[in-house]
Amino acid sequence: MTPQDYVQQKAAASGSSFYYAFLFLPPERRAAITAFYAFCREVDDVVDEVSDPGVAQNKLAWWQHEVNQSFAGHAQHPVMRALMPQAADFGIEARHLLAVIDGCQMDLDQNRYLDFANLQRYCHLVAGVVGEVAAGIFGQTQAQTTDYAHRLGLAFQLTNIIRDVGEDAARGRIYLPVNELQRFDVKAHELLKRGAAPGTDVADFQRRFRALMQFQCERALKTYDEALALLPEADRRAQKPGLMMASIYRTLLQEIAADPLLVLSQRVSLTPLRKFWLAWKVQALGRL
Repeated sequence: MTPQDYVQQKAAASGSSFYYAFLFLPPERRAAITAFYAFCREVDDVVDEVSDPGVAQNKLAWWQHEVNQSFAGHAQHPVMRALMPQAADFGIEARHLLAVIDGCQMDLDQNRYLDFANLQRYCHLVAGVVGEVAAGIFGQTQAQTTDYAHRLGLAFQLTNIIRDVGEDAARGRIYLPVNELQRFDVKAHELLKRGAAPGTDVADFQRRFRALMQFQCERALKTYDEALALLPEADRRAQKPGLMMASIYRTLLQEIAADPLLVLSQRVSLTPLRKFWLAWKVQALGRL
């Protein structure tokens, strides 16, 4: 298997909405974003799939070393071997990849965020920086597009957090800010048990949880609007892949907002056909 085959399989196997946006890119840009996305998946999988924190720490340290070695001309991993030929052409720097690893490191170091400001720092590393790199690959020409990319990355990550509340709780993780849980009187132990904690009034928990999640969804939807307002018209055509992803993710978020309790018991998702339709609509009609 060539490095290019490896990253293609990694991206396709993820089933991510991002993959559908890549399909419409010209070959050289598609190769770059696919390799970069595969890198993000590799380091994210360390946190999601390695149960021993010590082993996970060692794996992230290995990736930090691999990034530095790769930019010194000694790439070993197929992901880095696929990515490095694209790096110079699309402005991908070691600092971008190391920031993503730093975000994954935060996942190992903490499983609570006291307030939204702390959560935003995490989101910047694992999603804002990713948006910045992606915007460059797509064909950014305006400086302000970086602000758009950071804001859109935040919107994507907030959507992920909202969608994965139940799955994260099963792993003992809560990304929703502690002070916002307190504001809506949702206890951490109730959330970790997904409303089934002994002595919990289920109907009352669901009422409080629904109010908390409606607040989360409204803020995330507003963040999409803020991001789109930052995109310069001169870069709108080039940034269509990001707009495709925004259309898919915002539609997913709207479905969750209609019934927030779903995230406690299942992973809410759109069908592949619907994702493709939303992406195609942006490509063909230029609107979300």
